[in-house]
Amino acid sequence: MERLLGKTIGELKQITSELGMPVFTAKQISDWLYKKKVDSIDKMSNLSILNREKLKTRFVIGSYPPTQKQKSQDGTIKYLFKTISEHFIETVYIPEEDRATLCVSSQIGCKMNCLFCMTGKQGFSGNLTANEIINQIQSVPESPKLTNIVFMGMGEPLDNVDEIFGVLEILTEDYGYAWSPKRITVSTVGIIPGLKRFIEEGRCHLAISIHSPYDNERKTLMPVEKAYPIREVINLIRQYDFSHQRRISFEYILFKGLNDDLQHAKDLAKLLAGIPCRVNLIKYHAIPDVDLKSSDTAAMPAFRNYLSSKGITCTIRSSRGEDILAACGMLSTKEYRIFAEKSF
Repeated sequence: MERLLGKTIGELKQITSELGMPVFTAKQISDWLYKKKVDSIDKMSNLSILNREKLKTRFVIGSYPPTQKQKSQDGTIKYLFKTISEHFIETVYIPEEDRATLCVSSQIGCKMNCLFCMTGKQGFSGNLTANEIINQIQSVPESPKLTNIVFMGMGEPLDNVDEIFGVLEILTEDYGYAWSPKRITVSTVGIIPGLKRFIEEGRCHLAISIHSPYDNERKTLMPVEKAYPIREVINLIRQYDFSHQRRISFEYILFKGLNDDLQHAKDLAKLLAGIPCRVNLIKYHAIPDVDLKSSDTAAMPAFRNYLSSKGITCTIRSSRGEDILAACGMLSTKEYRIFAEKSF
């Protein structure tokens, strides 16, 4: 059976047309899916019994709960979801005093194979569907509390761009969640075709993983540098206006003795000069079999202070959920097997 959750209004209109339903039925269905959040077609009470039966011949709602939950000592919660293909993905809820953020996955594993990331180490098992992405947002228990969504979980969002665009439409359009695009950030390592489309067609904030201002060094950390060099990514960014409501940020993980000295800060400032942006400095979280170390305590403030002195807004991102492997670069479902989940 196909799943209704994750369908855009255009797709719902196509479905209702094929089933011989009135045009306005598509909007009724979207209200039930994204505003009332029903879990059964039978609960769509303003649809005729005949039309509900027609829908049920081909569709189910397609919402389903997580199968596991882990809570960090800092309040961060990591959820495990089983995919349609019977793999697993992870989603992270990050509560703060003034906001509640959900870190959403877009793929099962990842093709990018960044040296410092556990998701890349598990390999790639497929793109998530719009249903599987929206379900993470709608089915975590904290869904009503959410103030922000970041596409920074498992996978590279702009390597799954068609499904991501459908999800962003549902999140921001009036027929869906009607969220402000300013509440949503999409992260990328710099997949230029998807990035260009996202900049031109999207309205949400953008975060680019950079991690080094030097081509060869970045290549050792991020193989994507071979296909899409960071300088080409920056040149693309410079063609667009990010000086208004839409924000662009650059994510920079600091590794001890590799990219955390002031020379790196100086050359990063030169690379980003003139771009109205924010740099987020991130602690490296050690993963098995990778010979990288976290920067010393003093290195991150010194790096931040230099960038700030050059007029670049720079923040040190707080590390959350490290004790449950929920922090940046630590998500992985490699050890899970089909039907191995444990209910909570």
